[in-house]
Amino acid sequence: MPVDPALLDDLQWRGLVAHSTDLDALRAALGEGSVRFYVGFDPTAPSMHMGNLVQLATARRLQDAGHTPYLLVGGATGMIGDPKDSGERTLNSLDTVQEWTDRFRRQMQRFLTFEGDNPATIVNNYDWTEGMSVIEFLRDVGKHFPVNRMLARDTVRRRLESGISYTEFSYVLLQSMDFLTLHRDHGVDLQFGGSDQWGNITAGAELVRRVTGDHVHAVATPLVTKADGTKYGKTETGALWLDPEMMSPYAFHQFWLNVEDEKVGELLRIFTFLPRDEIESLEARHAEKPFLRQAQKVLADAVTTFVHGADETEQAKAAAAALFGGGDLTSLSTATLGAALREAGVVTLDRSDGWPTMTDLFVTAGLVKSKGEARRTVTEGGAYLNNQRVEDAEALLSADDLIGGSWLVLRRGKKSFAGVEVH
Repeated sequence: MPVDPALLDDLQWRGLVAHSTDLDALRAALGEGSVRFYVGFDPTAPSMHMGNLVQLATARRLQDAGHTPYLLVGGATGMIGDPKDSGERTLNSLDTVQEWTDRFRRQMQRFLTFEGDNPATIVNNYDWTEGMSVIEFLRDVGKHFPVNRMLARDTVRRRLESGISYTEFSYVLLQSMDFLTLHRDHGVDLQFGGSDQWGNITAGAELVRRVTGDHVHAVATPLVTKADGTKYGKTETGALWLDPEMMSPYAFHQFWLNVEDEKVGELLRIFTFLPRDEIESLEARHAEKPFLRQAQKVLADAVTTFVHGADETEQAKAAAAALFGGGDLTSLSTATLGAALREAGVVTLDRSDGWPTMTDLFVTAGLVKSKGEARRTVTEGGAYLNNQRVEDAEALLSADDLIGGSWLVLRRGKKSFAGVEVH
């Protein structure tokens, strides 16, 4: 497969090169033929998240440009965890890490191609560390790491006063051994990862040089932050997970729809595969009429499709439209409707308590403060059940009103809605 000579220029334009080893040497290598590269992911949670998505999208760009990916899941390094700025990490059990490793492997398979001229390969560093003795590790790896350099690393230096265990202190040795192993066994010549991993990445490149005499390449992508400099990794309900069971495609799509105007151009570059001229045209239109949120809509659709597929993207868009009265609620899958309503807030009803009136239902759902206010809302034509205007404030709810056998959608006016789950 021919390689794209403009790859590095595109990565730089997209702001994906925060640090690198010799750029001229890297450019030459990327232009000569398919480079084998790797990026690693430690399974320290049940799902991958937004930060991992930066690396997955970057790996896909390199593969599309003709290079050969090795995706490393850290079954070994995930047992330890990279040092934090403060406090020791909680060490997860082997069974837990293995379970999360399997989940990561399944997620990775959605993002790259595992066939063709430059197929992706998934590897697990537990495979080459499990049978290694402590003596082997210290002689073959540890002897190449000057302690003074390790103590100078930012994360270690910040922890010296409060204390850091040898377990976390030695993490860099394990990650460096990954690069050495993949270079020797698979011909991997490039590692990339987040800029917070730059010290570990360059340590791996140095270990390869010390042991084999070969010069390899390294790149770090920037950490993605909000306009105020804080991390994007968290939402109001937790991390931006890639697993649809931990964060619904609807909630995922809504997150991207609501990103800040100041950051939407940057996120389009990092997370979408739109060409440069299309992104720049979109940014220009957004600058003229930001209230239309055209850039956010394109961003949300593109990223949700990349992560969850086109069908889930269309369901998420249809759910948003239907909840605000612009679509058919019955056309949505029960899972999508339930996920969307849970984002807005859901109250539950028990069938055994009997069916309430519309008045009581709107009060229970919190859309009005009193029965009198509920009746006025109905009289003024502002009360809706499943996108149908409520005409009778004292009408009783019935099983026929339920969507998917258990859901109701209440709306007051154009913007206030609530979900009701009936058990």
